Amino acid sequence: MYFFRKKDPNRPTSFNLRVMHTINATAIIMFVAGIIFYLIKTLVLKK
Repeated sequence: MYFFRKKDPNRPTSFNLRVMHTINATAIIMFVAGIIFYLIKTLVLKK
């Protein structure tokens, strides 16, 4: 499978690919933080 392949040492590292993964990770972290904030706001701070 694709996920379990070793990295090819001859393949050049792409700056665009690293930037894409950084932006994607940031978006996922912000999404999870938003869900956690929403759950805390609705479950803990409800009146």
